[in-house]
Amino acid sequence: MPDPTPTHHYPATGNDGSRSDHSSSKRAIQVGGVGNVTIQITYIGQGPPVAYLHGLLGLNSHWIPTANALSERFRSVLVEIPLLQLQGAHRSIDGVTTLTIEAIEQAIGEPAVLVGSSFGGHVALRVAEERPDLVTALVLVGASGLFEEPFEEELEQRLTTTAPIRPSRDWLTRRISELFYDRSKVPEGVIDRAYEELSNRRGARAMVKLSRSCRRDYMGSRLSEIKAPTLVLWGKQDIVTPPRVAEAFHDLLPDSRIHWIDGCGHAPMIESPEEFTAALNAFLIDLESRPDPAIGARQEVA
Repeated sequence: MPDPTPTHHYPATGNDGSRSDHSSSKRAIQVGGVGNVTIQITYIGQGPPVAYLHGLLGLNSHWIPTANALSERFRSVLVEIPLLQLQGAHRSIDGVTTLTIEAIEQAIGEPAVLVGSSFGGHVALRVAEERPDLVTALVLVGASGLFEEPFEEELEQRLTTTAPIRPSRDWLTRRISELFYDRSKVPEGVIDRAYEELSNRRGARAMVKLSRSCRRDYMGSRLSEIKAPTLVLWGKQDIVTPPRVAEAFHDLLPDSRIHWIDGCGHAPMIESPEEFTAALNAFLIDLESRPDPAIGARQEVA
């Protein structure tokens, strides 16, 4: 197994630009066999590993405020897969799950808590299903796997016609803004980046194929087999994966608790980072106190 120790170090910065006392590091790893995929890994902090898996339009940077806040007690491992650049068999929930398993083996080399947002939450569930030896616990944030509102309908239509592939900017602005309850919290530059990536035929095709594969991979009947302690951490105003989806995950996963963030949409780590971090921190500390991670109480918290 390749050495998971990173080699490049630089000072971490907080949400306000302040420096962290705990060093951070970055590395790139190659996974995927013949069709090599380069995954960017960012490490922040020290302690038991917590791996973060982003959604279809996510970036490692979206997790940094949380990772910095937890850096004294936990080692955050941010895993950025270039989802919209994937090709062939990698463009599916199965393919990305395989890439993620390889990334965890290379970049961490031991079981970790998996924190997954949206598509990344679905991947985290699949890793727990296929390789429970790599998973200490799960945190699901607006996860797919049961139901999600389709995002890619305009892209799909353009891919099957002679129309230019470039999506309308108004459509893309509206769809990304819908991810947030407070639309002033949409990160600067995210719409420009999405517009550039989805105006490329390869990016648009990857979005359509990955989204389709998620909806085909309904996990409802399989969730009872996932024994990892799970925090369902959800924005109460999420319209992409509505609250009923969080409640269904809570009902179907054997060892789960649920935490609602009010006044928040599909991306609470961006829209409500302080409450998101506090809930995650409480869950991680509680895990350390459990004598047997396989035995837990089902809880609902505010």
